[in-house]
Amino acid sequence: MVSMPEDSAANLSVDPSFFKLLTESFHRIVGTPLVSDGLGPDWLYNDAPFVVVAHNTDADPRFVYANKAAQACFEYPFDEFTTLPSRLSAELPNRAERQTLLEAVTRDGFISDYRGLRIAKSGRRFWIEDGIVWQLIDAEGNRRGQAATFTKWKDA
Repeated sequence: MVSMPEDSAANLSVDPSFFKLLTESFHRIVGTPLVSDGLGPDWLYNDAPFVVVAHNTDADPRFVYANKAAQACFEYPFDEFTTLPSRLSAELPNRAERQTLLEAVTRDGFISDYRGLRIAKSGRRFWIEDGIVWQLIDAEGNRRGQAATFTKWKDA
């Protein structure tokens, strides 16, 4: 069972168990692989050309994972990213739309072709396009959070 400890989220950056949770839940729920065979947690964190973020199941979910592509896109280093409530990735007027999305993911397991407006640390606004958001559900069926990936983004 993968835990997402509050005080050591940085350990999840290349943690093999967390990588397994991300990739196996994606494959099981979405039906396609998140990464190609042979690529592991170090590749996903450091070299993947697409964004992957994940948040926990807290009442006010907090990011627990953000690969290097996500850190560049959102302009937060990992240690800051993983203290950020995920709702703060959207501006206040867009948070209701974001919450509706997360509720649909909870109900349906995942959503694809997601498009949403987000905000970087600097205040730069950008559009996420063709995103997939999915439930992080471990092999025992326990809900561990939600994750998102996207390959396209452009400044608003």
